[in-house]
Amino acid sequence: MSAVVAAVCVVGALHPDAGTAGVTAIDKRPVDGPVRVGRFGLRGDVQADRKHHGGEDKALYAVDAAEIAWWSAQLGAELAPGAFGENLRVAGLPVDDALLGERWRIGDIEVEVTGPRSPCATFGRWLGQDGWVRRYTERGRPGVYLRVVRGGEVRAGDQVTVLDRPTHGVSVARWFGAEHPEDARAVLVHARSGEWEPADYLRAGLETAAGRAPEPSGSDR
Repeated sequence: MSAVVAAVCVVGALHPDAGTAGVTAIDKRPVDGPVRVGRFGLRGDVQADRKHHGGEDKALYAVDAAEIAWWSAQLGAELAPGAFGENLRVAGLPVDDALLGERWRIGDIEVEVTGPRSPCATFGRWLGQDGWVRRYTERGRPGVYLRVVRGGEVRAGDQVTVLDRPTHGVSVARWFGAEHPEDARAVLVHARSGEWEPADYLRAGLETAAGRAPEPSGSDR
């Protein structure tokens, strides 16, 4: 099965929220036809809290359709496109196994995987699930944020092609939640090659983890 975009989603409505922004744009809904993509994401979309969930390094949020199916079974309800606040639902590609800095072509756009989504309380309130942040974090497959390297148009049905996989070997799923010092150092060494610039939000975590003492030999990585 080739990898394809199963759905492209933009904000359907803004909703009041108890978080610091006072409003959330997590209500994403699928759209038909092509959607323009620029450096801040999809035309017609909104990022209510760009400090934590937006900006150029988090322009798009992509999730794995297989993960959505898994969660649908866990929750006993079908999760429609956009239910997790995603912009792109991707089928046929294990999104969370993408490497930090990996590049994809989607239709005629090019994007770069900048890091994992960090689930927040707004996400839990939106789904109405107690302990949701903990459950989603423990699952360890949070979906990925994407930086737009080349804009254009994207639509449901577009093929997703992996263009480049960095040599450091650290995937989003591996990094998420664990942040091993050895992995952080490997990614930073790769970044110093000049071929890739980590997102600011990722670099902060990499540098913190890299400064920790090495883990004991034989630890579970």
